[in-house]
Amino acid sequence: MAYLLLKPDREKSLLRRHPWVFSGAIEKLVGSPAPGETIRVLNSHGQFLAHTAYSPHSQIRARVWSFDENATVDVDFLRGRIRQALARRATPGLVSVTNAVRLIHAESDNLPGLVVDRYGELLVMQSLTAGSEFWKETLADLLLEETGCKSVYERSDADVRELEGLPVINGWLRGGTSSPVQVTEYGLKFIVNVETGHKTGFYLDQRHNRFRVGQLSAGRDVLNCFCYTGGFSIHAAANGANSVLSVDSSADALALGAQNAALNGLEGGKLDWLEGDVFPLLRKFRDQARSFDLIILDPPKFAATASQAEKASRGYKDINRLAFKLLRPGGLLATFSCSGGIDAALFQKIVASAALDAGVDAVMLEHFSQASDHPVALHFPEGAYLKGLLCQRMD
Repeated sequence: MAYLLLKPDREKSLLRRHPWVFSGAIEKLVGSPAPGETIRVLNSHGQFLAHTAYSPHSQIRARVWSFDENATVDVDFLRGRIRQALARRATPGLVSVTNAVRLIHAESDNLPGLVVDRYGELLVMQSLTAGSEFWKETLADLLLEETGCKSVYERSDADVRELEGLPVINGWLRGGTSSPVQVTEYGLKFIVNVETGHKTGFYLDQRHNRFRVGQLSAGRDVLNCFCYTGGFSIHAAANGANSVLSVDSSADALALGAQNAALNGLEGGKLDWLEGDVFPLLRKFRDQARSFDLIILDPPKFAATASQAEKASRGYKDINRLAFKLLRPGGLLATFSCSGGIDAALFQKIVASAALDAGVDAVMLEHFSQASDHPVALHFPEGAYLKGLLCQRMD
């Protein structure tokens, strides 16, 4: 069996149960494993550390399947991991509010590189690494067996696949059904296009944040920036917002947002949809002296890695500064970052600096994070990618 031998004293992260082995920690590879094949990782003395999936083209050269030397990565092993992940989601607080759930969240469910979302009876699967690609056909069959679903649509189109030396793949992996599909969330209905939508079609990680912002929207004039298909907007309107202006650069997303409004009986004067780039539009609103009671900033990822953090910080500061200027006294700002390269502490500093530059006094009322079906393994802090703040303008 092939194995990786680490350089002296480079096993510390594995001993802390972090699931990645970077290329710089490796002394040598013994054997000729195929991409995604299971190989052992040994310390410099030849002692076992982990069973891993080998990724020859990635800086993350190996991802851990198991730290148990007696484990065998096979069909039964994968079935057991899938069952464990499904059991974590079988909670009344989740299944009672939605039929759209993240079933498997990669490393945080001990299935590195595998992301699976369920939309009703349809599964959407992302294979992001060489290891999940190696087992993809087996994983698809196991997922159908364990969930009772009939169809799997593959959305293996994330940028990380290029780093793994893998091509983009979109299409039906098992079965086939019409898309888009309709899902429910806290009693509201949403149309999801799993074939062309962002991520796997919908931002499931924002579920409870949408609900919370909706609760805060009653009687307020709301501006939802980077609105996508209107998740926050529909919740705001359904909870009694006076008005909701939704902005996005995608005409297709806005059209689907309008359909979602109609689906929930919310079409009409309360909801407006505006196509455009958020950055110049916020400046235009400032110059027009427009103002709002609640502003939502949920932009796309600005920084995938820490190396991009400086440039991303400027973007986050710019939009938050403009948002603070557009807030009425006492108004609320719900601001988010899904950038892995921006941690929660840095994001808070950025927002604080934005308020200072805007010349406003503000307080932080609440923290936001990703939904419970996007768990974060204690030894894998990289899994905590979504962070947000609820701020109130005080002056």
